[in-house]
Amino acid sequence: MRITICSSLDFTYKIGDIRKRLIKQGHEVLIPKTAEMILNGKLAFEQIMREKETGEISNRAIRQDAIREHFRKIKKSDAILVLNFDKKGIKNYIGGSVFLEMGFAYILNKKIFLLNEIPDMIYKDEIKAMQPIVLKGDLSEIK
Repeated sequence: MRITICSSLDFTYKIGDIRKRLIKQGHEVLIPKTAEMILNGKLAFEQIMREKETGEISNRAIRQDAIREHFRKIKKSDAILVLNFDKKGIKNYIGGSVFLEMGFAYILNKKIFLLNEIPDMIYKDEIKAMQPIVLKGDLSEIK
């Protein structure tokens, strides 16, 4: 299965680890361009974290056309895997960009996998309505 990982860049190293595990299971895995650049040593993780703090990250996203590029990956995939880890004091956090990616995948009738349970956030009902498959941390449940 071709899977696109959707995740906060805060979890870039986890994106890399999970990609390796999914490839071992026989899946083709696509990841965000910036995460790929960090994991390939072409960009420093610390630089991205600074850009997120200063708001410069949005300018990078515009220059790289990052949103459209990631949507193209979702369009080419059979499914998305949302890496929803704890962040900002919220268990299993799903941020705005990932929520948009989930909506796009839903409209395209792609499978939506959540690594962890649905977070208790303001758009919890919308996430439930997209009927994601909650893996409870078990990647072997991706079928």
